[in-house]
Amino acid sequence: MVFLDSTVVTVALPRIGQDLPAMFLGILEGQSYIYNGYLLTLAALLILAGAANDHYGRKRMFQLGISGFAATSVLCGLAPNMESLVLFRVLQGAAGALLVPSSLSLLTACFEDEVRRGRAFGYWSGASAATTILGPVIGGLLVDAVSWRAVFLINVPVALAALYATRTIVESRDTESAGRFDWTGSAITALAVGGLAFGAIYGQQREWRDPLAFVALAAGVVALVALPFWMARARFPLVPLRLFASRNFTITNLSTFLVYGALYVILYYLTLFMQGVLGYSAAAAGLAGLPATLLLVFFSSRSGALAGRFGPRIFMVAGPLVMAAGILTFTLIPATSAPWRFGQGGALPPLDYVTQILPGLLLFGIGITLLVAPLVTALMSSVPVRNSGLASAINNAVSRIGPQLLGAVLFVAITASFYGGLEQRTGVDTAAPEVRQMLSPLNPPKLGPLDDPPPQLLAASREASTDAFHLAMLVAAALLVAGALVNLGIRNAPARQRAVAEAGAPAD
Repeated sequence: MVFLDSTVVTVALPRIGQDLPAMFLGILEGQSYIYNGYLLTLAALLILAGAANDHYGRKRMFQLGISGFAATSVLCGLAPNMESLVLFRVLQGAAGALLVPSSLSLLTACFEDEVRRGRAFGYWSGASAATTILGPVIGGLLVDAVSWRAVFLINVPVALAALYATRTIVESRDTESAGRFDWTGSAITALAVGGLAFGAIYGQQREWRDPLAFVALAAGVVALVALPFWMARARFPLVPLRLFASRNFTITNLSTFLVYGALYVILYYLTLFMQGVLGYSAAAAGLAGLPATLLLVFFSSRSGALAGRFGPRIFMVAGPLVMAAGILTFTLIPATSAPWRFGQGGALPPLDYVTQILPGLLLFGIGITLLVAPLVTALMSSVPVRNSGLASAINNAVSRIGPQLLGAVLFVAITASFYGGLEQRTGVDTAAPEVRQMLSPLNPPKLGPLDDPPPQLLAASREASTDAFHLAMLVAAALLVAGALVNLGIRNAPARQRAVAEAGAPAD
C-alpha cells in the first residue's frame, strides 16, 4: 500500500483537479501538494518511526501503521475539497512511515536462517518494486472504470486483510525497550530529513527561483550537522552512533545513496525522454519498462537466497555494473528514434524500440535484480535484530532523500545543457521568457492555437533535449559504477555478523 500510493495517485491528479473545489489553493498547486505532501511526511518521519518500532515493538507499530493507513485512506477517498485532501495525504504519509521499517524488521525477526531470510527480502523487494512501477497502470484503470476516489478506498480491504493476517499469523517475540524515547532526537531528525526533502523538491519545481527552497535546505543541513552531536550526548539516543561502526551498515547506506540516485535519474528522465522527445504515448512509456520490472519481480527472491548463502558482495558489485552497461546504451538513442503509440493505432512496438531501448532495459533489469535483495540482506544482517527497524528506516530515508538531492543538482545541469545546445544550434536567445515558456528540456513545445514555430526550431529542440538526456544517462552510469566500487568494501559471512551483532558489538 505504501509503495503503491507513492505513484498510483499521479494518474488521478487531473481528475482530482476537475472534481474537487479549492478554497485557497490553485489547481496545479493543490495537485503538487497532494503528491508531494505524502512523500515528504513519509520521508521525514521514517527514522522516527523506525526507532519507535524498535522501542515499542515491531508488531504493535505495524498494526498501528496499517490501521492509520486504512483510516487516512478513507478520509482521502471522502475528501470534500482540495485542502482537506492535502491534509489527509500528509497524515497518510505519516501512517506509511510506520509500515516500511516495521515490515523489514518483522521479516528479520521471523527468519533466522540466512538463506530463507534472503529469499524473504527478495520477495519484499520484488513486491515493493512491482507496486511502485505498476502504480500508474492500476490507478489509470481505477480512475477510468470507477472514480479517482477508488484509488484511495481500494486500500481499505487490503489493510483489513493485512491487519487480520498480522494479528493471527505473525509471531512477535519482542518487548518494549528500556529507557526513554528520544523525542528531541526525533524532532532534529525530522527537521533534517524533511528540510532536505522539501528543499530539493520545492526548489526543482520552482526552478530554484524561490528563496524558500534554500531556507528549507539550510534548515535541513543545520539539523543534519547537529544530529550526531545530540546523539553522542543523549543517554538514550534515537540513532545510536555505534550502528555506523558496522562497516557493512555504513557502506550499504552510502551505496544506497549512489545507486538510488542513479535510479531516480534513469526512471524520471527516461520516461520524460520517451514521451516528450520520441513521442511515445503514456501507455507505451509505461509498457516499455515492463521487461525490467518482470525480471525484478520474478527473480529477486532467487538473488536474495543466493546472497544469504554466498554473501552479498559479489551481487552488490556485479548488479550496478550490469545496470551501468545497460544505461550507457541509452546514450546511443538518436532524436529520430521511432515513437511507439500504444493504444493509438499501434499495439506492437517499433523496431527502433527493440534495437535501441529494449537491450539496455534488459541489462538494467538483470542488474537491479542482482542488486536490490542482496543490498537489503547486507543491511539487515549488519545490525542486531533489536535495531532492525531503525536500520531499515535509515536506509529508506537515504533512498528517498539522496535521489531528490542528486536530482535537484542534475536538473540544473540538464537545463543548462538544453538551453546551451538550443542557442548554439539556432542562435535564439534562450534567456527570453517567451522562449522558456514554449521550450523546456525533454518536453514537447507548449504551443498556443496561433503558434507556428519554424520546423528547424522544433528539430533543434529535439536534438538539444536528446543531448541533455544523454548527459543524464552518463551521470547515472557514473553513479552506478561508483556504487559498485563502494560495494567492494562489503564483507561477507552474514551468520558471523549476526552473531557478533547480537552480542552487542559492531557487526564487523
